[in-house]
Order: sequence, then structure tokens, then C-alpha cells
Amino acid sequence: MKIGDLFYETWHALSANKGRSFLTILGIVIGIAAVIAMTSLIAGVQNMLMGEMGLSQARQVSISAYSPQGITFDDLDKLEQGMPEYEVITGASYASAEITMADGQKNHATVIGARPDYFTANGTKLKEGRFFTESEEQNAARLVVMGGGEMTVQMLGVPDTEAVGKTVRLGNDDYTVIGVLETSSFMGGGGTFYAPYTTVETRIGNASGIQQIVGFAREGTDMDRLVETTQTFVAQYFNLEPENVYVSSLDAVIKQMETMMTSFSLLMGSVASISLFVGGIGIMNMMLTNVTERIREIGLRKSLGARRRDITKQFLLEAIMLCVAGGAFGILFGFLAAFGLGQVIGAVQAGMTVTPVLAPGVVFGAVAVCVLIGVVFGYYPARRAAKLDPVESLRYQ
Repeated sequence: MKIGDLFYETWHALSANKGRSFLTILGIVIGIAAVIAMTSLIAGVQNMLMGEMGLSQARQVSISAYSPQGITFDDLDKLEQGMPEYEVITGASYASAEITMADGQKNHATVIGARPDYFTANGTKLKEGRFFTESEEQNAARLVVMGGGEMTVQMLGVPDTEAVGKTVRLGNDDYTVIGVLETSSFMGGGGTFYAPYTTVETRIGNASGIQQIVGFAREGTDMDRLVETTQTFVAQYFNLEPENVYVSSLDAVIKQMETMMTSFSLLMGSVASISLFVGGIGIMNMMLTNVTERIREIGLRKSLGARRRDITKQFLLEAIMLCVAGGAFGILFGFLAAFGLGQVIGAVQAGMTVTPVLAPGVVFGAVAVCVLIGVVFGYYPARRAAKLDPVESLRYQ
């Protein structure tokens, strides 16, 4: 039988029972959809994390320590000198200021005082404008970088693209906006302002010294080892017990998230495997039913010269086409589900944009699995059909 005729006969046989065929492939659809949704969403989250942080931001270290005398930038400079593994150790202070919104109403905003290297250590990305300079920080300039998004409109009455150069009133002073952070940035929350450290200390005045310490390690540093040495060194410097100093690296956070994603993948993979197995059983059951319903047809074809392998090929191809059709629907529904979940994550976690990524290798793997299921679960019904005796088949009622 020619390959074209074989495909025609197969399609004709399947399309004769559209409803039954669709119900049969539901297990395949659900299983493939689960795999596609899982892999697409995880890849999207990983891309988002790497895109926001950058691979270099895995070198970021957060340090939390309390000193009765307070922590100054002189202390941070000495910590940096004592630990050459760091490119920079910097910090920030937090203050609250009354802000006059665009509609004239009063509200409260968080103002973070920092040096310019704070943005480098955190991998902050700008959407518009620039960061303040060292000279501006030294001169306590009345400049701010603000988080972007909807809050920009509420505070300034203009979108992010028009915010640079505008004036915002914080407390009793007017400040010029020189930069707007990307709304997807982890530091880019709306309603937050970043000002030179000296400006916050001298003009806003309700900050309580450095409350956040951030380090940025040199390339190639063993981050696990650095966390341990940092904890010991900081504790010795401030005369604290090591357990009173908390040190964490972004590298560890990324590894923890990867572990969680792997566990989630295994869980979803197990669910998908069960669904695919059930779907395969459904394919086999339908094919056996088809064989029974078409016994006379099989006998007639064999009596007219059809060989066993011709019958085997046709029924095997029917099973494969059913599985591939289920896989195609599963890929489509799975990606749509991943896209929907990405939108939900973005709505729940403001500023976080997750775009699912459908890798060609995953699509190819899904199709290959569908073909394999068709072969495995379609082989027995196909062989059973091929072994039917043509004489007995023609007598079948």
C-alpha cells in the first residue's frame, strides 16, 4: 500500500468517530499540557530571574548585623578593606517622608539613602534617566531616583517616560527626579525613592544610620565559603557573636529556587506520567474496539491481497496519529495555561513579568513521547488485527 493511501485510510477511519477519538486522547492532552505548562513557566521564571538580576548578581551578598554604636560608611570601608574577595561593600539607610501627590493630597513615601555604588551592588536597572554621582552624594544634592509604574502617575501626574526633570515634594523640600527604575526591577517598587545618603541624613533627618549592608563579590569567588568568612569577619569587627550576624548570598537564593523548581518539576512530571499512561490505556482500548468493529473490513482487505504488515501499519498509524493529535492539543493548551499563570503571577506580584518560554527541544520531546505512546499502546491491537483469519473474519456478524 502506498504511503499516501495509508494516511488517507487512517484519517478516514479516525474521522468517522470524531467524538470517541477526542475523548480517547484527553489523557494525552492533559499529560502533555501539564509538561508544557510546567517547563514553559519554569523557563520563563528562570529567564526573568536571570534577566532582572543578571548572572553577575549571583555574586551579591546581604549582611545583617547590629552594633550598639551604629554602623557608618567608615565601618563598611574597613570591612571592604579586610575582605579582598569583595569588589564593593556598601549600605543604605531608610527614612519616611511626607509626599505631596499630583492631586495635592498628602501621603507617606519611603526614602532610601545610599551611595552610587549601591545600585551597582544590587544590579538595579534604569528605565529613564540616570543615577546620582559621588559628587552629588557628597554635596547632599536634592535629587531622587524613583521606582516606576502606576505610582509615578499618582505622584507626579505623568508617566515614567516624562518623569525625569519633574519636581516632587518630600517633607519641606522639593527634589528633582533624575531617574526612574524599571518597574520589573526588584528595587523598582512604586512609592519608593532613592536619594544620596547625605541628603537623607541631613535633609530628611529621620533615618537611623545604615540599616542595610550589601556586598558584591569578585568574579570567580566561592560564594558558600565567602558567606562563612563574612559572617566570622563581621562578627569579629563589631565584637558580636557569629550567630548574631546574618549573611546570605543571592547565589544561595538562586540555588534554593532551582531546587524548588526541580522538586516541582518532579511532582508535575509524576502527574503527567500517570496521565499519559492512562491516556495510552485509553488509546489501546479504543484501538481494540476499532478492531472488533472492523473485523469484516479486515477480512475483506486480506482476501483482496492485503498483507499482515499492511494491516499492522494502518492500525499502528491510527494509534500514532491519535497520540500526535493529542500532543498537538496538549502543547497548545499547555502554553496557553503557562501564559495565563504568568499573567496571574504578574498581577499578584506587582512589577514581576513572567513570559513563558516554549523551547523547540521540549516540543520535539513531546511529539516523540506521543509517537512512542502510539507505538507501545497501539502495537498489540495492530498485531491482533493483522492475525485475524480472513475466512473467519468474513463470517463475523
